[in-house]
Amino acid sequence: MQQLKQISVLLIGTTHPGNIGAAARALKVMGLDRLSLVNPEEYPSAEARARASGADDVLSSANVYETLDSALSGVHKVFGTSARSRGMDIPILDMRTAAAAMIAAADSGEQVAMLFGKERYGLTNEEMQRCHYLVQFPANPDYGSLNLAAAVQVAAYELRMQCLQQNQSQTSKPQATSSFCDGGKMTGFYQHLFSTMHDLDFLNVENQGSMTEKFRMMFNRMGIKKHEMDMLRGFLSAVNKNLKK
Repeated sequence: MQQLKQISVLLIGTTHPGNIGAAARALKVMGLDRLSLVNPEEYPSAEARARASGADDVLSSANVYETLDSALSGVHKVFGTSARSRGMDIPILDMRTAAAAMIAAADSGEQVAMLFGKERYGLTNEEMQRCHYLVQFPANPDYGSLNLAAAVQVAAYELRMQCLQQNQSQTSKPQATSSFCDGGKMTGFYQHLFSTMHDLDFLNVENQGSMTEKFRMMFNRMGIKKHEMDMLRGFLSAVNKNLKK
């Protein structure tokens, strides 16, 4: 199941180390092995290893990052779990539909990440801005609070089931290479874009937060290809050059 090898699960700011170990176990049971941690409060941890219960390899090979942007370098599609959109213009998918989209993206050669926020309040607005899609679980509306590790287990199960279904209907074919920009290229582009907008006095203290959010949402929806990014960066460089004159 090569597609599962291209999907990583990112836990952001995890408070309880036991949840990290339980998430590693949940992934291994379903054939996933890429776990990444962004600023965990306690890791490595004996409790995490105990809760991993045999998934020590997944736990030990987890990548640890200081920032979400660094964790998303090399990632083409980002799916973030959230019970609500907070008014952001981001497409919302149920977990089963999202799993199908993730497997399809991986099958096309894209690297995929699924984000899980802090246990207490989930993804922040800034973290959501890195997502191409938000994912919601069709839980009981009167009690929809899932434990972090339980949510990872449900997601991992849906991913495995979608992978099995798609592999049964396909003949073997060479691994594709994505033509879309990954997270690292998009981060560099946003830094260049917002810096240029500052130089043009298009961004200021009053509108910076809302404008940068809207531009991120717009370009995330578009899905920028590598040759398109070359044109955009070339245009911004020409603007910078003329500004200096």
